[in-house]
Amino acid sequence: MWHFISEHISDTTNTLFICQRADPVSGGDTHESFIIRDSQKRYFVKTRLYDDTQQLSLEAEGLQAIIDTKTVMTPSVICHGITRNESPNTEYLVLSHIRFKEPTTNDYFTLGEQLAALHASGEHTSYGWPHDNYIGANVQTNGRLASWADFFAEKRIGSMLERLSAQGQWHKSDGDIDHIIMLTRQILSLHQPAPSLLHGDLWAGNAGFNSKGPILFDPAVYIGDRETDLAMAELFGGFPNTFYEGYQSAYPIDKSYVQRKPIYQLYHILNHGLLFGAHYIAQAKAIIDDIEVAV
Repeated sequence: MWHFISEHISDTTNTLFICQRADPVSGGDTHESFIIRDSQKRYFVKTRLYDDTQQLSLEAEGLQAIIDTKTVMTPSVICHGITRNESPNTEYLVLSHIRFKEPTTNDYFTLGEQLAALHASGEHTSYGWPHDNYIGANVQTNGRLASWADFFAEKRIGSMLERLSAQGQWHKSDGDIDHIIMLTRQILSLHQPAPSLLHGDLWAGNAGFNSKGPILFDPAVYIGDRETDLAMAELFGGFPNTFYEGYQSAYPIDKSYVQRKPIYQLYHILNHGLLFGAHYIAQAKAIIDDIEVAV
């Protein structure tokens, strides 16, 4: 495998690379990760058994979409592909190796500014993505719709609930799926935000910093409401206040965001319910109950 990947790196960079050492590193439930090196260069590599999902290829696509905006750094995509003439075949993604550092409060302020620049980049006319991709280990349902309320209700909340139901983790007594979809549409019915390129899975574990500044990785990109990235950023430990201050200074958020935040966070809690089960499903039910009361 490493011989095959070394040849691909050499062809892509036009510089001979021969892997002399591959050290496994932690990170990721859907793949294995390594730092590979020769006497001069090192790269970060993800590998997984090849299947039709091509998850690492979709990750490369998402990273490249962010890179193309020239707003916030990500690991550079060196190459990706499938090893051939092996049993089993392996899908791989080679990224630039990054030496991370402990962030300062100014680093988080800059990350907020750069995320705002990402959200303001490009001119998009609909919501979604040309095809499904992945959020963590789960499929993220896409397609394109002109209505943000329809997109988020159907492709985000509805899609997650239907999969939970199909797995026997969501029952009629937990909440009627059609009603929750209708409730989502109701909350977002008057909200037609400027379509923005989103990171899509923006929690603290998917951001880092090096000497050149902030770096985002492991995206689940699509075109949508920028507020969804901020809502996700407030979950699972969140970011320091300076991150939000930096964002607000560059691209202020409407005060009515607080009314939409729970339904945006619900998507990620449902996703975690698919991955980890009962605790997150109970949390999702509580969010829905709170939304019902608020509406």
